[in-house]
Amino acid sequence: RYPNKGPKILIDNNILIIDNVGEKVFEDLKEGQIIEVNNGLIYRDGQLIGQGEVMDKSVVEQKTKIAYENMSVELDRFIDNTIEYAKREKGFILGETEIPKMATDYKDRHVLVVVRGQDYKEDLATIRSYIEEMKPILVGVDGGADALIECGYDPDVIVGDMDSVTDEALKKAKEIVVHAYVDGRAPGLKRVQDLGLDAVVFPAPGTSEDIAMLTAYEYGAELIVALGSHSNMIDFLEKGRKGMASTFLVRLKIGAKLIDAKGVNLLYKSKLKMKYIWALVVTAIFPVLIIAYLSPTVQQLIKLLQLKMKLNM
Repeated sequence: RYPNKGPKILIDNNILIIDNVGEKVFEDLKEGQIIEVNNGLIYRDGQLIGQGEVMDKSVVEQKTKIAYENMSVELDRFIDNTIEYAKREKGFILGETEIPKMATDYKDRHVLVVVRGQDYKEDLATIRSYIEEMKPILVGVDGGADALIECGYDPDVIVGDMDSVTDEALKKAKEIVVHAYVDGRAPGLKRVQDLGLDAVVFPAPGTSEDIAMLTAYEYGAELIVALGSHSNMIDFLEKGRKGMASTFLVRLKIGAKLIDAKGVNLLYKSKLKMKYIWALVVTAIFPVLIIAYLSPTVQQLIKLLQLKMKLNM
């Protein structure tokens, strides 16, 4: 249906891929069990339990090519779904959805919203100087809170349905926002309460990163920096979503204050060339040599050396 980077990563790391094995195999197998694979046949304890297609590099490349050729069909379907749901959910950004009261003061502050997306560590490392200089409010979206902790930062706010964030991160956060269904059901709230923590409940459509950015905007943030966020068709299809209505609507509203820093590390991958290093060394040494040459003490030493050389000759 669409290009998937996962198989190529596995193949490049010499990890065997077997496709089309059927759902029954996954129902029968349990984590930790040892299986044997022979020409696509899957055995457990010597008994055949399934069969699939072994995918080598050529097969992966062929299927990826087909996926790219099918992109226009998938994109057409994705656009239709996005527009359809955007019409239903436009009240989300038109004031019909009530933004809960927050203890965190966003007014005139920079806000960094972190999602645990592709290359999040590299992106966080790249903007480290920005974080240290501007000291933005750090918002972790579910597992994004753990991404912040991994990089040495404590999250100020955690937003999400609490399905992929650790207890450690929840305990370190200053404020927690549980993303609830539109009807008010918030399955993640119980987990937070079981830890003895308080939380704000935010019933809203869309994704948790959408409500994290919308909250910052509505409470007067000066700038919103999104890192690791989902912003294109493949991102959403990989999450099992057939459209991106709420994300489209939110970015439409907050766009003037939003900077998407996803992939920012790719802008700073060039290495310093040796000729530049030598130029820096020469540039640094040259004024030292000039000053030394003009020094009376150095001039006296040079004269003594010249005299000694003449005597030796």
